[in-house]
Amino acid sequence: MGDPVGVAGAVLLLIGAAFSAIVWPAFLRRIAADPRSRDAAGKPTRFLTVHVTLIATALVIAVAQAVVGIWWLASR
Repeated sequence: MGDPVGVAGAVLLLIGAAFSAIVWPAFLRRIAADPRSRDAAGKPTRFLTVHVTLIATALVIAVAQAVVGIWWLASR
C-alpha cells in the first residue's frame, strides 16, 4: 500500500469528508427552518445567504478531500 503516514493522511481526509457530508446538510435544514432566514415577505435574508454560502463552500471542500483521499489510496 503506501507509507503509513500517507495512508493515515488519506484516511483522515476521508473521515473529514464524511463528517462534513453528514453534519452540514443537517445544519442547513436547521438554518432553513430558522425564522431569521426569511423576511416578512418570505424573501431570503442575509442570514440565510451567508450560511448557505458557508455550507456550500464546506461541501465543496469535503468533495475535494474525498477525491484526494481516494486518489491517494488508489494510487498506492
